[in-house]
Amino acid sequence: MPVLTRDEAQNRARLLDVHRYTIGLDLTARAAVAGPGQEPGAGGGTAEEELFGSRTAIRFTARSAGDTFVELKPAALRSITLDGEPLDPTALDGNRYPLPGLAAGEHELVVEADMRYSRTGEGMHRFTDPGDGETYVYTQLFLDDVQRVFAAFDQPDLKAVFEVSVTAPERWTVLGNGIATHQGDGVWTCAPTPPLATYFVAVAAGPWHSVRTEHAGLPFGLHCRRSLAEHLDTDADELFEITRQCFDRYHEKFEEPYPFDSYDQAFVPEFNAGAMENPGLVTFRDEFVFRSAVTDTERQTRAMVVAHEMAHMWFGDLVTLTWWDDIWLNESFAEYMGYQTLTEATRFTDTWTDFAANRKRWGYEADQRPTTHPVAPAAEAVPDTASALLNFDGISYAKGASALRQLVAWMGEKDFLAGINLHFARHRFGNATLADFIDSLARATERDVHAWAESWLSTSGVDTLRPTVTDEGGSWTLDITRDGSRPHRVAVAAYDTDPVDPARLVLRDRFDADVPTGAPDGPRTGRRPALVVLNENDTTYAKIRFDAVSWETVRTALSCLPSPLTRAVVWNAARDLVRDGELTPAAYLETARAHLPRETDLAVVQSVLAFCRTEIADRLLPDGERAAALATIRAVCRDILRRTEDGSDSGLRLIAVRQIIDATSQPETIREWLSDGSVTGGPELDPELRWRILHRLAVLGAVDDTAIAAELAADPSATGQEGAARCRAALPTAEAKAAAWDLLFGSDTLSNYLFTAVAQGFWQPEQDELVREYVPRFFGDAVGLAARRGPAMAAAAGRYAFPAHAVSAETLALGETALDDPGVTPALRRSLADQLDDLRRALTVRTATEGAAV
Repeated sequence: MPVLTRDEAQNRARLLDVHRYTIGLDLTARAAVAGPGQEPGAGGGTAEEELFGSRTAIRFTARSAGDTFVELKPAALRSITLDGEPLDPTALDGNRYPLPGLAAGEHELVVEADMRYSRTGEGMHRFTDPGDGETYVYTQLFLDDVQRVFAAFDQPDLKAVFEVSVTAPERWTVLGNGIATHQGDGVWTCAPTPPLATYFVAVAAGPWHSVRTEHAGLPFGLHCRRSLAEHLDTDADELFEITRQCFDRYHEKFEEPYPFDSYDQAFVPEFNAGAMENPGLVTFRDEFVFRSAVTDTERQTRAMVVAHEMAHMWFGDLVTLTWWDDIWLNESFAEYMGYQTLTEATRFTDTWTDFAANRKRWGYEADQRPTTHPVAPAAEAVPDTASALLNFDGISYAKGASALRQLVAWMGEKDFLAGINLHFARHRFGNATLADFIDSLARATERDVHAWAESWLSTSGVDTLRPTVTDEGGSWTLDITRDGSRPHRVAVAAYDTDPVDPARLVLRDRFDADVPTGAPDGPRTGRRPALVVLNENDTTYAKIRFDAVSWETVRTALSCLPSPLTRAVVWNAARDLVRDGELTPAAYLETARAHLPRETDLAVVQSVLAFCRTEIADRLLPDGERAAALATIRAVCRDILRRTEDGSDSGLRLIAVRQIIDATSQPETIREWLSDGSVTGGPELDPELRWRILHRLAVLGAVDDTAIAAELAADPSATGQEGAARCRAALPTAEAKAAAWDLLFGSDTLSNYLFTAVAQGFWQPEQDELVREYVPRFFGDAVGLAARRGPAMAAAAGRYAFPAHAVSAETLALGETALDDPGVTPALRRSLADQLDDLRRALTVRTATEGAAV
């Protein structure tokens, strides 16, 4: 089907002014009827629960006579009328119904169709809870998936009022962008919205468990499926508190009040993203309703997502991008505001450490691949919706947020917020471009924001900052050089070793430096420090390096740094050194062995252990060294367990237990944990830990399908179904692998989440010989699956089903050949290109000389 191009969108926006959509959705059982305009391949006899009814009336004005089209992806187009005159349903061409010779003036287009429910998290997703048999549906209409639900002039700059009614089974509750009211007989009406982009329309329907309150005169609600009710009730007070705190803080920052009539947060099953900022009805993946123990950092992550999505109510929903090249404006702003507002308004006062330790590396890695792009790509780089979808990556989120954080440090928060508020006032309920945003900021400051935008937003790649420290007797000097092109304002910290307690580092000096124009002024008094850290508070976006003396201090005293944020910056730098082939993976492991047992910050421990296992042990080290690396990881975790056996930090214990399970090579200990139902000294084994242990036992061949079935009988939930699928795919038998492969690429029956679970279980480094025959099969089978099942499943295949453990020149060659296939869809091509770059990097690191210089 054709995708919308930028030129087409601009032409249609010049022609049309869209006023109102009146939408009726019938979610009661509906039999499929083959008819004119039926979706290709959707033959008669479709099970009635696969379809729902959609009726759309669009009122719009044509500014002049011309040709245009409306988008729709129906199972069957039942009828279409323009201004009361019937049109021919068979004229539907793919996802476009042409409207040629449209006269100037007012029009009403009415479309009635049968639409197909989704199992891939796109359009109207339908889910039946295996735990209790209850069914739920919800929309995810991002970018161009509104066409799967109702007819629309589907582009972000044709905003309109939406009036939605839904007919649902009597026991169901319906949620929407506006307050939903039950009219009786299963009919719900949602209050008309302010002008919205088509991709923001949201409906969620089912027998929801709901918790409601009121704040600032508005109804607030939390909603989840009934099988998660007790877990939502447990956390409802925390979720509402975070919501209220962020809501109030945004009203202190923003002059424009919250622009919608309610604030519902629905935790929905099998959601592809973390959350979606639908106005008045934010949808979250329901893993955020914690049914097992989590760390406080994971609670902080959930709170950050709440803050992120709420920021979108202003930046994205109130003021919306004109075209998809400016998606970074939505995501970077919400990302920055989410972390900053959480720090200012809630108990989570150290969120930037988590950003540095976990989120920011997403941006760094994406920005060093061949698929990198500027934060704000040129117009010609986003010619259509398919290319736009590829930019939802670490650059648009983490790098963009880092750029905004640097901008705030450079221009000052007062001027930054003044510019933001001017932007909201000038473009409320309308659309805006990057040029509009920069102009609003420029009006609020004397700084040259246009020059800043050119250097930061229009370039790609990561700068590297390198210090040179010179000791001149009674003074020392610092020179900072830059590989790259951006200006940076960085904090520099100088530390000494405590003469009384060599296990401590003491901050001697902290100062700002502008790179490259304003290096520190002249010599600084005293002998050279033991450690100089650039970007010590992580307010710029750049890789940093160390001078030789400083690196030796890092190696011996990293855990002695007093600030967890600074420690996160240093660990990130060490990670970059490994990935760039300047520090051996073994040296990184030695540093982790020495310092991680003394680390107190959960985000840092979680990040470093994950890198040690999933990158160093599973990919960067030669196969013969993997067992020793896993032993090192287990030793670190055992030290953490010993340190916390007094119950002093349950979060650290939980992280350590998870990593011991994943890194174990002998099944006895974790099998004993499973049998006992707990770890000595805690924690008790909850469903997440039980499935985690069972998965590792399956990998090691220490469990069979009978045990998996017994665990599933004890936990028949959706999460249990995923756990069982993951375990069965991990069993080290030819039969298990063949069955899993057929599920992944042969049957097309798996939902998005079950596909991911099977893919996660399939490839295991311990089973290389067993799965080697599937490596070449992946590239051809993934191409076919992406063509059949669309971009969400293509991305899942590229991310989870790729044979990442197979680090070899042969795998690389197979992948590069696959990229030459013209049948590769854009979403799969991007995933493959990124995976192959990581593979290429792993091969380079494996062949790097031992003891490379830092």
